[in-house]
Amino acid sequence: MAETDLPERESMEFDVVIVGAGPAGLAAAIRLKQIAAEKGEDISVVVLEKGSEVGAHILSGAVVDPVGVDRLLPGWREESDHPFKTPVTEDRFLFLGPAGSIRLPNFAMPKLMDNHGNYVVSLGNVARWLAQKAEALGVEIYPGFAASEVLYDDQGRVIGVATGDMGVGRDGAPKDSFTRGMALMGKYVLIGEGARGSLAKQLIAKFGLDKGREPAKFGIGLKELWTVDPAKHKPGLVQHSFGWPLDGKTGGGSFLYHLEDNQIVVGFVVHLNYKNPWLSPFEEFQRFKTHPAIRDVFEGAKRVSYGARAITEGGFQSVPKLTFPGGALIGCSAGFVNVPRIKGSHNAVLSGMQAAEAVAEALAAGRANDEPIAYDKGWRGSDIGKDLHKVRNVKPLWSKFGTLLGIPLGGLDMWTNELFGFSLFGTLKHGKPDHASLAPANLMKPIQYPKPDGKISFDRLSSVFLSNTNHEEDQPIHLKVKDMSTQIADEYGTYAGPSQRYCPAGVYEWVIKDERPTFVINAQNCVHCKTCDIKDPNQNINWTTPEGAGGPNYPNM
Repeated sequence: MAETDLPERESMEFDVVIVGAGPAGLAAAIRLKQIAAEKGEDISVVVLEKGSEVGAHILSGAVVDPVGVDRLLPGWREESDHPFKTPVTEDRFLFLGPAGSIRLPNFAMPKLMDNHGNYVVSLGNVARWLAQKAEALGVEIYPGFAASEVLYDDQGRVIGVATGDMGVGRDGAPKDSFTRGMALMGKYVLIGEGARGSLAKQLIAKFGLDKGREPAKFGIGLKELWTVDPAKHKPGLVQHSFGWPLDGKTGGGSFLYHLEDNQIVVGFVVHLNYKNPWLSPFEEFQRFKTHPAIRDVFEGAKRVSYGARAITEGGFQSVPKLTFPGGALIGCSAGFVNVPRIKGSHNAVLSGMQAAEAVAEALAAGRANDEPIAYDKGWRGSDIGKDLHKVRNVKPLWSKFGTLLGIPLGGLDMWTNELFGFSLFGTLKHGKPDHASLAPANLMKPIQYPKPDGKISFDRLSSVFLSNTNHEEDQPIHLKVKDMSTQIADEYGTYAGPSQRYCPAGVYEWVIKDERPTFVINAQNCVHCKTCDIKDPNQNINWTTPEGAGGPNYPNM
């Protein structure tokens, strides 16, 4: 049905519209209400969340540096219902070889890698807790509503967002259950969708926010939650490793964190600038768990949940301009992850607060739909900028020199930044974007992965089942292939169909029908990781929002 044939959207007006109920969006909402209360005024704030509930789509390690929460909610430690139950008690760093491991001495690690004072948490539960705080202050939160479109005025300024229509069939025609999306109008719009958000991607392109910046860089993070033998459980233990099963030219590593209640989270990160199209991040993760230094903790244990999500890795050099006419990017939509620390939630909270303060100042001055430019001008001199500046060369050094040389050089760079306040390397560039890093399949060696044993290693479909992923099957496919002929000729012909390997959920398959390759998209499996949108070599796959409430339903990831 054409746009002109659809009924007009109902609209609601707010001072501030926030997209994404993650740490950044909720921190922004809370801070706006705090400022309003301090001044005895009111700022109307709405938060849209595409997951079925707050936290349903949030996946992170997570070891949280509480600096952001301390600043946002002083006194939270005296409360009994907060989710920060497990303080870090021990740090371990391992280098893995095919059959053995070496524990790296903690004294050799830069001080910023020390996790003491941090907490092992479920970031989904942190978001749920922050949502309660926000609602108690009067913030309206609408889970199950996916913001699918940015709304502009006739001057090209952002004036709101629209949620996707519900009840549209696979053929694009309205079903009996059709409901028109809502228009949420705001004087300012804050985008906190997480890594590679669909609206953020559009806004960066429309306003040229990445002009003069290094290309955005990403990794894919895969995670499982396990319940283990109490005898093997060490609450607060934080273990990171690198090396096997990845080769020396492929960046990535693992984390293994001990939560409360005999639960352990294990995760694996692969940098998406990898070269070999035969590589499968999911299979590398499953293989990692079988290493002699790792597998013992999972013997006799039960896997509870699984998920995957893209991670921003560009850091300081890749952060785009944060403001545009009518709003700003916050959190991982802006790219505030500290790569060597594998932490971004502290910066997400701080960025939400900084954006909120800039917007509140603009509202107090009677402004609307202009750029809250103070936020963009201020972040580099803030704790966010200082945090990212110290580690700005770790990713480029790792990418350029590989694991064995790049990591020691990155460690040296962090030490010199920490001790002397400068880098021997200046500020390095990232080079080409991740989608341009693949080599043709005929130039690379295929990788033979072992079959899963169903006890420690698993297949994709049984894993997706544990993510509680669900989409209404009779809806338009939200993974849009721009040109199928390019997909067949190049993604399949040149690169041997890496989509069926980089996707951690079995969304993509190449099947031969009538002696011709056919690209099959199992959109109902999608866990919203965004890897396809990042890694497709021709940028030919565009991830768009499905119906609200679709996707994974993570309990406490």
